[in-house]
Amino acid sequence: MPGSDELVALYDQAGSVVGTTTRARVRDEGLWHAAGVVLVRSGDGNAVYVHLRTAVKDVFPSTWDCWAGGVVAAGESPAECARRELAEELGVHGVEPVPLFTKVYDDGRNRCHNFAFEVRWDGPIQHQAEEIVEGRWIPLEDLRAWVDDPAPELPFIPDGREGVQEWFRRYG
Repeated sequence: MPGSDELVALYDQAGSVVGTTTRARVRDEGLWHAAGVVLVRSGDGNAVYVHLRTAVKDVFPSTWDCWAGGVVAAGESPAECARRELAEELGVHGVEPVPLFTKVYDDGRNRCHNFAFEVRWDGPIQHQAEEIVEGRWIPLEDLRAWVDDPAPELPFIPDGREGVQEWFRRYG
């Protein structure tokens, strides 16, 4: 799997950095780690960009997501990770992600502190082909209906669902 030797920040259950390890070890052993994730909203705030993850993603492949993001690398802060992932995955540059909250996700296998950020963006979107199949803008009310549907027609990433439901509780 590409990137399995990548060094990532190792976190504890409380959300503190406690060392570094490989991405493969995090996945194989279900270790605590962190991600910087960014909700990309239109300039007027009424729409959100959603994208379909590729079938080769190492976790939650072929699911839809509204967060651009990824695992915090060794020596990297969640904010640095959010900026990097936003640029890599969607080609969004020149905007500073605004911190929102941290949402803990633990399904027994994936244990992650998702540091959530938000940007407003009306510029072009350029997908990273290795990670994203397609994407589109959808109105906030459509996103809310999608993530609140217990059996949606299109599969939505579980940790992203929890994160955006938290976003709606706090801000929507």
